[in-house]
Amino acid sequence: MRLPVTADISRRMAPTRAAVILPWAKAPAREGNEATRAAEARLAEAVGLAASIGLVVVHQAILPLRAHRPASLLGEGQIAAQGSELATHDVTVAIVDAALSPVQQRNLERAWGCKVIDRTGLILDIFGERARTAEGTLQVELAHLEYQRSRLVRSWTHLERQRGGFGFLGGPGETQIEADRRLIGERIVKLKRELEQVRRTRGLHRAARRRVPFPMIALVGYTNAGKSTLFNALTGAEVTARDQLFATLDPTMRGLRLPSGRRTILSDTVGFISELPTELVAAFRATLEEVAEADVILHVRDAAHPDSGAQRADVIGVLEAMVEEGALDPDWPSRTIEVLNKADLLGGVAAVGARGGAVAVSAITSEGLEALMEVIDARIAAGMELACYDIPSTDGARIAWLHAHGEVLARRDGAEAVHMEVRLLPADRARFERLA
Repeated sequence: MRLPVTADISRRMAPTRAAVILPWAKAPAREGNEATRAAEARLAEAVGLAASIGLVVVHQAILPLRAHRPASLLGEGQIAAQGSELATHDVTVAIVDAALSPVQQRNLERAWGCKVIDRTGLILDIFGERARTAEGTLQVELAHLEYQRSRLVRSWTHLERQRGGFGFLGGPGETQIEADRRLIGERIVKLKRELEQVRRTRGLHRAARRRVPFPMIALVGYTNAGKSTLFNALTGAEVTARDQLFATLDPTMRGLRLPSGRRTILSDTVGFISELPTELVAAFRATLEEVAEADVILHVRDAAHPDSGAQRADVIGVLEAMVEEGALDPDWPSRTIEVLNKADLLGGVAAVGARGGAVAVSAITSEGLEALMEVIDARIAAGMELACYDIPSTDGARIAWLHAHGEVLARRDGAEAVHMEVRLLPADRARFERLA
């Protein structure tokens, strides 16, 4: 049995007239803090999220939030004023860009007479629209169910019914809400088993890559920073790349040859976003495992975005949370290169310049990509170890292995042995010496 796991707004009602309402509690200003998010930029992001699944935004508003009201989040005057606006614009769905409790969501729906969803519900619906692979679909359904389970009281209207028991042991029966909660729980258990199998399969794939090891490069960054466009520009792939939030949800990998001739694997991952639903952080752990395995992390930033500093802080916050969970090494910053993308919107790479070691590029025009490849090459080389070997001249297999997996700095062919000076990744060096 497949349970209803989401409002599925875009599929049920298209086109749908929507409103985006941002309750905004202004953070105290701190000098030199580039991570302070502007309310207008946050509202524009929420409007973009709504538009990305086909909602027609006919009304938007920023409401100062002076106090968090347990019953409705917003004040009575704000609720009344927005109710008039929603009625005037014939709004079907009101998106409140905040985390609403089930009670708050129910009370706002009663006051406004329309469907109300919060930020988490909106992002979950987008993920449900975009997931394509079997893994992505499982992850999204799990996130939806865990979110829906906490909101049965609010969203389901048939909860007063009871199902009678059978024979003498049935008792008065279980309420519909109890039955629905039980069914959701059973489905969640099944999904987690299936996801665990997917993760084991991914682990086998990673083990296979380690047996023929190439350095791994992972793209991370805020959603719509241009990761997929950069991925395509570097690898020649045709991954979906649109000016749209969450255009990429499923991880993609392609081979990439660096200027030194070294072969690597480049991985494109799902974009981060501020206040990412906790259900999705857990559900997409398998996607983020590619970041944990990476030898180099490319943090792609939208240099032209007015909220670029705050977006950077959001991405770093997610990565630091992974460190606390033990899913990422604490030394990840030493493996990270910041990439300031969309330099073409700021006058080009020269106009953007270097900011704290970051590399400016334009994935659209390809300006700066050669310099980025050189920086990646140097970063990988810095993590390599210098080793010297004397290999019998007749052992062509080991000589060829070093040429394929390392960077040969010097080679002297003798009568009986070949002396080679080579740089290798630590894992490659250990593997080669086990072959001896």
